[in-house]
Amino acid sequence: MSEQSTIHYERTSPQVAKITFANPPVNLIAGETVLRLIGIVEELATDPDIQVVLFDSTTPDFFYNHFDLAAAADFPAPEDQDEVPAWTNLVLELSKAPYITIAAIRGRTRGGGNELALALDLRYASRENAIFGQPEVGSGLLPGGGGTERLPRAIGRDRALEAILTSDDYDADTAERWGWITRALPDSELDAFVGTVVARLASFDRTSLASAKAQVNRASLPPDADLVAAYGEFAQSLTLPGFLTRAAGAQAVVEQAGIDFEYRLGHYIGIANQQR
Repeated sequence: MSEQSTIHYERTSPQVAKITFANPPVNLIAGETVLRLIGIVEELATDPDIQVVLFDSTTPDFFYNHFDLAAAADFPAPEDQDEVPAWTNLVLELSKAPYITIAAIRGRTRGGGNELALALDLRYASRENAIFGQPEVGSGLLPGGGGTERLPRAIGRDRALEAILTSDDYDADTAERWGWITRALPDSELDAFVGTVVARLASFDRTSLASAKAQVNRASLPPDADLVAAYGEFAQSLTLPGFLTRAAGAQAVVEQAGIDFEYRLGHYIGIANQQR
């Protein structure tokens, strides 16, 4: 296991690694998380044995949440305009990695956390405890990590527009029905089911797994340039009046709601806008 960090990394066998999100109380995406993930993904890219990487969380009620905008200055920024942003490069590398990535999702998975989950190959979610959302627009922002590129390909244009424009939360049953996730399972069955899938894939031929993934990628992935453009538009939206005025207004709602703001983010985003 890694040193103290917002994530834990563990090699459970030569063929399998496990990445666990651990940034309580609500698993916000921090700059340290991004840098640590980039380091792990770069290390695994040259590993001749790895076949499956499992993602999960130790933070109750949260799988992987949105960016911590209060610490935005800590996020790695491109040194020049031609450099691919670090977050964009991370989700692109995960999608194209020569190993299979699997998420075991319990809790809220929103914003950048949802975009990272969409970059993974297989997403299995707790029927009782998983919640999904892409809440940027309600805060005057734009998705910047692939939500506007991957979600329409997964669930269709109209459903992606509803999810992105309303900034609402969606339960696991809806996410499964729409194709947002691979499968929803009873919480009591989630770990055993995912463990079986991981063990099965770890027993297969590594080259065949990677080649089959690459073939599917050719038919399904958005162009890299679209994700680069989206991150630039997200960064620009952080400076616009629509976000700045809503951020100031939302602070009063945050102070009144406390941590429940993160539990019912879509609900409170609506309230904050209607009170303006």
